[in-house]
Amino acid sequence: MKRLHNKVVLVTGGGMGIGRAIAELFAEEGATVIVGDVHQPEPYKNDSVVSKHLDVSKLEDWELLVAEVVREHGKVDVLVNNAGLVGSYLPIDEITLDDWNRVIDINQNGVFYGMRTVVPVMKRQHAGSIVNVSSIWGIVGASGVSAYQASKAAVRMMSKNAALSYVANGIRVNSLHPGLVETPMIDRQAADITAAVVAATPMKRAADPKEIAYAALFLASDEASFITGAELVVDGGYTTP
Repeated sequence: MKRLHNKVVLVTGGGMGIGRAIAELFAEEGATVIVGDVHQPEPYKNDSVVSKHLDVSKLEDWELLVAEVVREHGKVDVLVNNAGLVGSYLPIDEITLDDWNRVIDINQNGVFYGMRTVVPVMKRQHAGSIVNVSSIWGIVGASGVSAYQASKAAVRMMSKNAALSYVANGIRVNSLHPGLVETPMIDRQAADITAAVVAATPMKRAADPKEIAYAALFLASDEASFITGAELVVDGGYTTP
């Protein structure tokens, strides 16, 4: 039996990188996958992946999409809040307010809106798994990247709060903390920043997106039925020292 047989999954930011790897792996494992993204992605390998427009920073977009998914499929078994961006590498006293608010709106409020919209559906089902994608920089500090760090640390704690708030409703909530991953977002990053992170990673390399997708698959699946409020770090050892 496939690990997500008959599951209905909503993945945000699934057009490329980690989100795309998650969407395609979940479909391979038997799920019907609805990808919410602001951009129309390239076609997926599997017909079980359907793309829908979603701006995660707009609550009304969430409400429309989740209502559509429930109408068409009757349920939402898994939510993967993956959409995010670095946005700015500047510290607190240099980042513009517009850049700060944009990063918080997508990385933090997007996760809040997603859970706020999907949790009532999962409560009615008395079942569900939520995987919130944070980062190693939601656990340990780094210079600059002030908004990104603030938002990803918030995702970590929001996940623990939701895990305890909804455990009696049969809903599991966990956070996923990737290290450096070979994605288009990292390709746009300054080469010296990427090199510094690789140098600080004991495995001395970046992850393939599918390595993160397999971790998300475990948390989403019934194999993780006794896991909630956890933070799964997939970072090649970066946070170990």
